[in-house]
Amino acid sequence: MIDTLASLDNSFWITCGVILLLLVMSGFFSGSETALTAASRGKLRAQADKGSVGAERALAITEDNERLIGSVLLGNNLVNILATSLTTGLFLQAFGESGVVYATLVMTALVLVFAEVLPKTYAIINAESMSSKVARPIALIILVFSPIVTAVRYLVRGVLWMFGVAVDPDSHILAVHEEIAGALQLGHSEGIVHKEDRDRILGALDLGERVVEEIMLHRSDIEMVNLGNAPDTILEQCLNSPHSRLPVYQDDPENIIGVIHAKDLLRAMYKEIGGSDGDASALKSFDISSVAVLPYFVPETTTLDDQMRQFLRNRSHFALVVDEYGSLQGLITLEDILEEIVGEITDEFDAETEHQVTATGDGEFIVDGGTTIRDLNRANDWNLPDEEANTIAGLVIHEAQMIPTVGLVFSFHGFRFEVMEREGNRITELKIRPL
Repeated sequence: MIDTLASLDNSFWITCGVILLLLVMSGFFSGSETALTAASRGKLRAQADKGSVGAERALAITEDNERLIGSVLLGNNLVNILATSLTTGLFLQAFGESGVVYATLVMTALVLVFAEVLPKTYAIINAESMSSKVARPIALIILVFSPIVTAVRYLVRGVLWMFGVAVDPDSHILAVHEEIAGALQLGHSEGIVHKEDRDRILGALDLGERVVEEIMLHRSDIEMVNLGNAPDTILEQCLNSPHSRLPVYQDDPENIIGVIHAKDLLRAMYKEIGGSDGDASALKSFDISSVAVLPYFVPETTTLDDQMRQFLRNRSHFALVVDEYGSLQGLITLEDILEEIVGEITDEFDAETEHQVTATGDGEFIVDGGTTIRDLNRANDWNLPDEEANTIAGLVIHEAQMIPTVGLVFSFHGFRFEVMEREGNRITELKIRPL
């Protein structure tokens, strides 16, 4: 064996050098794969916008993750298999048949430490910077291996298809909203993101997923002006109302003919009586419809995101909501949509409004039946489902499959619900306690 080692001195060291080079290449492939897959595309985009060519190139090659991973794995496996083969041949010549065992142990240790754990650990710590640095050589490798990777891709999809597994070609596209929402929830659980910040951002992200029906003021709670009333009665109603805009109906509350703004009404009436020295009796012949603007109707299935854009585009803050048959269902304002982002907005007219959720101090909550499930979840960090109902009363009715009477108690979704008050067929107050 000594004679063999002496005669192969030069080839031994050359082979060792080649194996070392292959291990370095293996570490490069492993680290590059980890860096490019772990790097935040948002951070890379920010760097690219500042002029980083490497970040721009990294974004380009990560557009097709399947091709990227296929090329890197192909290169990584090639160098690992070649390094293992050379080491095995070297140890066979030096130690005979037992060289296979020695080669396996040595290569396992070298590959694990220097070609896998070490480069991947570094890549995770410095994902974005390393991605920018390795993007150019990896792009070249992808170009060289592209024909082979394409063939392998179709082969893999064919095999998966035989087993009934469909591959979505757009599966690499990130669900940005879900990614942001998950990051916010994780940050909040770790104490990094404040609850208010989380709720505001999640509220803005959810506008495209929610419809006006979920947050509108129900028609039973809309304050309206009857066109048949005397002008002075209408003026008194507008002055006493906390709202600046009121729908006007004629004969039937379903027959909305316009919307009056308190300022427009006051200006018109002031002009009608002739100013401060005028005759107030002139109001008897005042036509309320002359100051009413045409009503703005929107379908109940309009998303909040679209509705907010319509409000801003039309310079309007007020819309009446109708169903597919054109029947009035409620009304929605720009403030209602903004409250879904920033939380409840109150002014001097809302100051005396009772709280919809009141904690009793013993772990129970007294809740208004009209409170939306979303607001309840947001206020208390609960996870009550809102797919089948918008309000907490609606959820209880849905789960109970009946309109419960006062005193009935139900337990579902991890909470105990007790009906405290009911008006007609409406549940007006509930007592809720987490189980």
